[in-house]
Amino acid sequence: MEGEIEALLKVSAISSALMAYARFSSAKIPPGFLRLLFLLPVISSLFFLPLGFSSIHLRTISGFFLAWLAVFKLLLLSFDAGPLSPSLPFLSFLPVALLPVNLRAATRRKPPHLLPTAIKALLFSFLVSFYSYRYRFPLFLLLLLYCFHIYLTAELVYAGAAFLASGLLGLNLEPQFDAPYRTTSLQDFWGRRWNLVVTTVLRPSVYNPIRRRWGSAAGFLATFLVSGVMHELMVYYVTLAPPTGEMLCFFLLHGVCTVLEVRLKKAAGNREGGWRVHPAAATGATLGFVVATGFRLFLPPMMRNGSDERVLEECEAMIGFFKKGSEAILGRFRLQ
Repeated sequence: MEGEIEALLKVSAISSALMAYARFSSAKIPPGFLRLLFLLPVISSLFFLPLGFSSIHLRTISGFFLAWLAVFKLLLLSFDAGPLSPSLPFLSFLPVALLPVNLRAATRRKPPHLLPTAIKALLFSFLVSFYSYRYRFPLFLLLLLYCFHIYLTAELVYAGAAFLASGLLGLNLEPQFDAPYRTTSLQDFWGRRWNLVVTTVLRPSVYNPIRRRWGSAAGFLATFLVSGVMHELMVYYVTLAPPTGEMLCFFLLHGVCTVLEVRLKKAAGNREGGWRVHPAAATGATLGFVVATGFRLFLPPMMRNGSDERVLEECEAMIGFFKKGSEAILGRFRLQ
């Protein structure tokens, strides 16, 4: 634990210094390939920083924050696009660069909603305690629990980042999820509900340029291709094993299916009387497809080398740590 805390402090200090260089150098260099050239040392360094952690959670979360989001934000910054800008005050630039958050347009700031986060944290703790019986579960049930695990983990990580940026620094942030369990199509799920902070960097960096030149279908496919490549990198941070291509296949499959879905809806909408699917049926079909393909292509690469077992061990240790800490605090209050 002490080694991981030391690594966290070191990675935080180095990444903050890199972003300080990115912020102040971008203010001096005009947008374009020259600015990109000056930012390349920062961009390349971000891929290696997560490897300083031995914890799978810290390595993967920092990999997502730094090697994916921060890299794409800096690439966009090179051409004066995306959520980062040299005109941002450094205390705003830093969290937007390093955390999975984006600034919202100037509106009345809303405080973080703590109750939904507390409920999800409670559900997560129940889920972790439920894993003690995992050796009795059929594989289908275990994989289904892993799906809930990924969703709750992402929600809690984002909530923590949002609390840090909004609650402590007073920033007005965009939402990171929009009830993905209410989705009615693949386009709706990936484009408007799931992991919106990724959408906000992939849309201007990949989808929009490709769409303008080759059309929306090519834009969809290119975006899913890039997402698949970056997910392969995230799997590497989880397992420290060479990529297998399964994650890439998962996102390419969803890209192709999203293109077909959009074209089918357009064709059906042009017919007389149109074509309507009940929202409940659409939600069930969409989530069923995501989960079924995830069982085959998304989850297996993350379970190799016993990585899922180590993740569960870390979760159990984390829950135990917080439990002991809360008991110690309550014990002190009782003594007083």
